[in-house]
This record gives sequence, structure tokens and C-alpha cells, in this order.
Amino acid sequence: MLQVGIIGLPNVGKSTLFNALLEKQQALVANYPFATIEPNVGIVAVPDERLGELQKIVQAQEQVQIEEIPIVPATVKFVDIAGLVKGAAEGAGLGNKFLAHIREVDLICHVVRDFKDENIIREGSTNPESDIEVINAELILADLQTIAKADSGKRKADSTELKNRLGGLKKLTGELNKGKLARDVELTEEEAEAIKELQLLTMKPVLYVRNVTYENSLKQIANGINNKMGTNEKIEIDAKLEAELASLSEEEQKEYLQSLGISEPGLNRLIQKAYSMLGLISFLTAGVKEVRAWTIKRGTKAPQAAGVIHTDFEKGFIKAEIIDFNDFVKLGGWKKAREEGKVRFEGKEYVINDGDVVEFKVNA
Repeated sequence: MLQVGIIGLPNVGKSTLFNALLEKQQALVANYPFATIEPNVGIVAVPDERLGELQKIVQAQEQVQIEEIPIVPATVKFVDIAGLVKGAAEGAGLGNKFLAHIREVDLICHVVRDFKDENIIREGSTNPESDIEVINAELILADLQTIAKADSGKRKADSTELKNRLGGLKKLTGELNKGKLARDVELTEEEAEAIKELQLLTMKPVLYVRNVTYENSLKQIANGINNKMGTNEKIEIDAKLEAELASLSEEEQKEYLQSLGISEPGLNRLIQKAYSMLGLISFLTAGVKEVRAWTIKRGTKAPQAAGVIHTDFEKGFIKAEIIDFNDFVKLGGWKKAREEGKVRFEGKEYVINDGDVVEFKVNA
């Protein structure tokens, strides 16, 4: 399962956000740096209203109690990583231990502090701009150390591979020393492949999360996050409020958010954004045993999607019955959809789309 790592300076709201995501106090929240020592890990459901619609259709078709049809959503793994400080790459704070934890994730969720609370100690955090500069500087230093340790000269490789590796390392070293992030360095496809195994920290995609106070920041939210975040993906969250919302019923959440002029919990947007940035989509299955969203990488073909359900399904794949979610709902399920000719039969080269409702036909 792909992982999202929540990082940032101490006391910017990482663990509060993590707890809100899990809807329980799994991580220790405390008013001092390094309250999180080991990384906390949680599996979080991806909000998907389509599943509830499918559940109602199956209930009507099968004439069963809706409670008998379980919903199984797609999930994302979030890792709460302890706060980094200036000098982490040289061992300051809890240092390289946490840089190693970052290396293991597929997407970085970088929380920056943009709220005022005199009761919460600041540890190196001044404003969102400086938060980003401090963290990026540490990640760049860590990447430069990784590149320096790469024993490219003794690596067994043909001359072309070695040339691409050395060329990529030279470009990266020069640009990183100028303060540029590895993901912004122009590498050829071959160079990028040759240095992929180094798992450079600044090569990872980043979702910036500005931790704000909703009630005081609605105008700021509308204007977006500051320029330091550039064209990167970004989102605004009131982590404290989201943690409070997690303890309320769905109806109470809606009422509270409406009073603030907000349409949905920020956590929903955060999870969906992370899911999308990881290059993931969901196809759907709808039966009396369960209604489910299955996670695949964008661009996955039908046999490989079938293999996500069961490895034998990929081996025995014959064809897939496919219908768009909206057509499925409009027509009230498979029976009417087939009668109306809205169900397609697709073969091994079909690329699954997000929201496809699927039934696979396989050899027993």
C-alpha cells in the first residue's frame, strides 16, 4: 500500500491532523517538541459518496436490509513522522532517524503553521515561508549526502547506464547546491531511471497543508497559500477543528461546517487530494456480499485490475463488463443497464477509468 508521510517542524499540528484523520487519539498530542517519537501509522478510508449510492441500488435489486450490504472503501496509509528541526541532516533533534522515515513514503504531506496560539510552543516555526525553507534545506542536505555516498564508480553497469547515472548525479549535485529541489531538476528519462534507486527526498511529490484557524482565515483561504509553495499542490486545513469534528455525528458536522460557510470537512479534501497525487483511482464493484472501491494506479488495464481482487482473476481473465457509475445509478443496476445496452464488454487492452462499475468474467 502506498504511503503518505506527514512532516513539518515541531508543534505545527502534524499529530493533531493525524489524529483527526484516524478519528481517534492514536498519536500523542503534547505541547512540547518530539511528542511523536516513533512514526505512527494509520489506514484511512477515502471518502466516496458513490459507494452509498451503489449500496441503495443493490438493496433494491436484492430486496435485503441495507445493513446486510457492507461498504468497503479505498484506503490510504498515513504516517505521522516526528518534527524535524534545523540541522536535522547533521543529526540535530532526532535527525537522520526521521529522514529515513521520510525516505520510505511515496508522498510527503508537509504541514506548515499559520495559526496563532501563544500556549503552543514554537520550535523553529516562524511563518509558512520559513517553515518551508527550513524543511527543504534539511531535505536538500540529506539528498546531497546520499549522492556523495553513492558509489557509482564501482557499480556494475554497462557504459550507457553508468553514463546516465553519472550525468544525473552531476546535474543534481549542481542544482541542489543552488537550493533547487531534485524534482525540479531537468533530467532525461534515462538519467531519472538511473538514479531512481537513491530515493532522494526532494524527488518525492509534496502536498502542502497550511494549518489555519478557519474562523479567522476564510478570506486568506480564498486567496490561497503564499508564493513559496509555488505551483505545488496545496490545501488549507484547521487541524484542531477537524479533530473536534471527528467526534461529532455526520449531521452535527454538516451543521457546524455550514455555520462557518464550509461545504465539507477539510480532511475529505486532503485524503482525496493525496489519493489523486499518488496516481490512484478507484473502480467499483456492487454485489450483495459487499459494495467496494478497489484501488489501482491510473492507466491499469482490465486483467491487472481483476488481479487486484484476486491473483487468479488476472490469470483467468476473459473479459470485463463495464458501465459508467452515473449510467449504473440512473438505470438502477445491472439488469436495466443490460436491457438498455449501456453495458460494454471490454478485453485485455481496456484501461480502467475512475468510477467504472465492473464485473469480471474469468475462467474458473
